[in-house]
Amino acid sequence: MTSNHQGPKLPVQQLAILGIARFAEPLALTSVFPYLPEMIASFGVEKTEIARWAGFTGAIFSVAQSITAVGWGKASDRFGRKPILLLGLANTAACFLLWGIATSLPMAIIIRAIMGGGNGNVGIIRTMVAEMVPERSLQPRAFSIMPLVWSIGSVFGPAFGGFFARPADQYPNLFGHMEFFKRYPFALPNLMACVIFFISFTTGLLFLKETLHAKRHQRDWGLVLGEKLTRPFKRSSKRSTGRRMSFVDAEASAPLLAQPSAGSSSDNLAAAAVPKEAEKARYGDIFTRQTSIGLVSYTILALHSVAYDQVLPVFLNYPVVVPDETNTRLPFWFTGGFGLSSDKIGTIYTIYGIACGVIQFLLFPVLCARFGVLKCYRVGSLLFPLVYFLTPYTALVQSATLRYVLFLSIMLVKGFAVIIGFPCVTILLTNSASSLRILGTLNGFATTFSALGRAAGPAAAGAVFSWGVRHGYSVAPWFMLGLIAAAGAAVPFWMVEGKGFAQQNEAAVEEEEAEGGETESLLRREQGEAGDDDDDDVTVLEAVNEASESGSDVDEERRRRKKTAANGSYGTMSRG
Repeated sequence: MTSNHQGPKLPVQQLAILGIARFAEPLALTSVFPYLPEMIASFGVEKTEIARWAGFTGAIFSVAQSITAVGWGKASDRFGRKPILLLGLANTAACFLLWGIATSLPMAIIIRAIMGGGNGNVGIIRTMVAEMVPERSLQPRAFSIMPLVWSIGSVFGPAFGGFFARPADQYPNLFGHMEFFKRYPFALPNLMACVIFFISFTTGLLFLKETLHAKRHQRDWGLVLGEKLTRPFKRSSKRSTGRRMSFVDAEASAPLLAQPSAGSSSDNLAAAAVPKEAEKARYGDIFTRQTSIGLVSYTILALHSVAYDQVLPVFLNYPVVVPDETNTRLPFWFTGGFGLSSDKIGTIYTIYGIACGVIQFLLFPVLCARFGVLKCYRVGSLLFPLVYFLTPYTALVQSATLRYVLFLSIMLVKGFAVIIGFPCVTILLTNSASSLRILGTLNGFATTFSALGRAAGPAAAGAVFSWGVRHGYSVAPWFMLGLIAAAGAAVPFWMVEGKGFAQQNEAAVEEEEAEGGETESLLRREQGEAGDDDDDDVTVLEAVNEASESGSDVDEERRRRKKTAANGSYGTMSRG
């Protein structure tokens, strides 16, 4: 993919295909939020218990994902990234079909657990991005694409679910006569989500290239089929332009590294990039000091940032309380929220998601290129505690306009910290890996630990929130998250920015070439000595031939010398 004039470029087409696969998941997963309370209520659950079971269905997904993530990572190291990615998409699509027609709470929980346990695509996609883009100069933009896609999917997901849920009630003229949608009122959004998954699966099957080096050059029947299906378009393009056009542009189709000539050092670079498949990763290779620090930092970040997002709607929905001497004693004893309905909360999240997308796409790559990934991550980590400590105090502001301005400002700062945090810690964790051989397993562990954080954080924050409002301390969950974030902000100061695989491979090649030079020198010296020995051999043979005329003594001498020559001692004899 390198260019002599413009340098390395992003593999645009392959990243776009990964983006399509990534987009389907947040769209589908967040589409359940608008109708989840109604769905649980339809199972006969009491109103006071709906919130608890809604939280449990979310937690069971993350717990199941954490249990199986390492296994999926190891499977991708062995069988390849592409087949495991496609298997995860197929599993999620099937589970969504079943989720839409669930008729009981146990059935819904089991399906949710299978959905989480059968999909390790978060870590696999991250691994594929790392293998596609080893150049550090391109990593900030490459690693910002998937979180951007997630943000976009998360913005459209809730609107998607709310629009298609209960179609017989919302659109009686279209669906009112269909008994299926009356019996399964939440099936339609899941059917529509499966269409998105089908598009993602088909695109990946036909056009996504394997990134695992051990499997990269094996025949891929999906790519062969994709080539056959697109061949008519290529021929049509060739006829219309008078020259052969690729199905994708040169930037997208160019290889990650320049095609090496036979025997070039680029062959060594490719060999150094990925060890043999037969080599198995050891835990000592995976859990180095820097990878362990990265995993801890990533888990803490997932815990407090996701918990904040889960508790925030409850805070926004909590009634407004006018502070007075009976209900408020600053700085800690007070309660109150914004008193917003679900549609207004959804509007706030939509604005928040759009702003995060803009920050992700425009600001993040520029900041990382200028200040470096590690510095950006440290600054972002320091912003989280400030955001969490300030959030509950916005409810004390009585002016509605000022209250919303302050709150949205805090939300944007939090969004900026999240946009900086997750891609940066992903890059740091990726570059801390000892080799590409263990990257899939490492990202599997990262998914496991972060999923545990995503499960534990919201559960703990929700419990503390309930305790806080009962005792008059609505600051309790926010201060808990602030303290956790403060502890997490200290961890990046022990992190070191790794060289990245491209730099590691170049160093390995240089070392290999240096060793090769020494070996060549030694071989030349040995060959020179061997040449001297050959001259000595000629001298010895001539002497023996001259002495052969002297009779039997010479014959004996000849036999003795031949025996010595067989032991490789011609040079020693002649020098003696």
